[in-house]
Amino acid sequence: MFKGINRLVQKRNFSLNDFWKRPLKRKNFGSYNVVQPGYVSEECIVPDHIKRPSDTPLNLNKPEIKSPAQIQHMRESCRLARLVLDSIGKYIKIGRTTDEIDSFAHNIIIENNAYPSPLNYKGFPKSVCTSVNNVACHGIPDDRPLQDGDIINVDITVYYNGYHGDCSAMFLVGNVDQPGRDLVKATEQALDQAISICKPGQYFYFTLRNEVELVARKTGFTVVPCFTGHGIGTYFHGPPDIYHCYNDYPGKMQAGMTFTIEPVLAQGSQEIVILEDGWTAVTLDNGRTAQCEHTILITQDGASILTE
Repeated sequence: MFKGINRLVQKRNFSLNDFWKRPLKRKNFGSYNVVQPGYVSEECIVPDHIKRPSDTPLNLNKPEIKSPAQIQHMRESCRLARLVLDSIGKYIKIGRTTDEIDSFAHNIIIENNAYPSPLNYKGFPKSVCTSVNNVACHGIPDDRPLQDGDIINVDITVYYNGYHGDCSAMFLVGNVDQPGRDLVKATEQALDQAISICKPGQYFYFTLRNEVELVARKTGFTVVPCFTGHGIGTYFHGPPDIYHCYNDYPGKMQAGMTFTIEPVLAQGSQEIVILEDGWTAVTLDNGRTAQCEHTILITQDGASILTE
C-alpha cells in the first residue's frame, strides 16, 4: 500500500467532470458498473492512548536486515493486519458502502490497540483503501454502496507495537461475471508465483519481472507497472522497491528482509489516471483491475508469508 507511483505512471490533467465526460470506446470487459468517486465523510477518530507512527523521514539507503526480535514484532503486526482483512471479508455484502467498511476496519484496529497506518499518511483521509472495479489502487472509502457484480480490493495496514503489517485481498460481491472472476484468480496466482521463488540470493528484478509478467501474459491480462511493493518495518515504506514488471532494480534478497509484493493486473490498458483527490487511481479505458498483497520475510531457505 502507498509505496507510490513510480516513473511509469501516466501524467494527465483531467478535471473530474472532463474525465468522466470524455469520449471513450470501451472494450467488452464484461458486465459491471464503472465507479466514480462519491462523498467522503470525516475521518474516524483515534483515541489518544493509541501510539502513532513517527513522522520522521526514513533514513535507510538499503534494505534492512531484521533481528529475531524485530521479526517477531513484524509477525505480530502482520497477524493483526490479516485478522482485520479476514473480518472485512465476512462484512462485505451488496449495499454496504466502502465508508462503512472503513469504519468497521477502523474499529477493529483501534480495539486491538493499533493505529490504521493509512490514516493521515501524506494526507490520505481514511483508515483503509477500497478499490472497486476500474479503480486500480488507493481508492478512498465513500458513500457508494457495493453493487451486485462488483470486485473490490481492500488494503489494510496496521501499526502495532511499533511495526507496520500490510496486506490486501480481492473480494467478489454477489454474482461476479466470469471475466471478473478470471481477473481475480490470475492476480492471486501472480502473487503466489512471485512469492514462490523468493529466497536468499535471488535478484529483486528477476523474481517479479519473470513471474508476474508470465502469469499476466498467459491469462490474457496486463501488468499495471506504476504501482510497486516496498520494504516495511518500523517504517511504512522503505527499500527495496518491488516492481511487478520488467525492470533492472539492483540487489539481491537476504535472510531477514521484509517487504511487500502487491501486483496489479488489468483487463485492458496499463494506463492509469490519478484523479483530483490526489489518490484515486483509475484505468484510462475503464477496464477492471485486481490487486493482491502479502508482506513476506526472506528466511534462510526461502520465504515466509507473514500475512498468510
